[in-house]
This record gives sequence, C-alpha cells and structure tokens, in this order.
Amino acid sequence: MIGMMFNDMECKEFSYVLRKELDEMLFDLSDKRLDQNMRTSISKRYQTIFQMYARVAPPKELSKYVRDKRHSGER
Repeated sequence: MIGMMFNDMECKEFSYVLRKELDEMLFDLSDKRLDQNMRTSISKRYQTIFQMYARVAPPKELSKYVRDKRHSGER
C-alpha cells in the first residue's frame, strides 16, 4: 500500500477530480450503445474509483455514488 499526505486544499481537489470521474463513468454506463464487455470494464473501474473516493468523502456525499448490484454491469 502506498500512503499519501494531502493538505486540506489538495484533499478537496482530489475529491473533486474523483467525483467528476465517477459522474463521467455513470454517464457512460447509461449509454445503451455500449456492449456488455465495455460496461463491465467501466463498472470495475467505477468500483476502484469509488473506493478511493470513499476514503475522503463524507458519508452523505458518498451515498450519491453508491450503485446497487442491479446496476453494476456484471452478470
């Protein structure tokens, strides 16, 4: 495991970048033109980014990005 230390401003920026990435992936997952392999790849990446975001986000903010198993893209 790699540890990193952020000051308050850097932590806010990191949180912002992660939120934007999560938003973009949610948008991509809503695109019905993508095939199942692409959806699965995006879903796996979403899980990784979500776990990173969970380390810096307050629970109320985090709940906006929780996906249930029906929408995970995995079968």
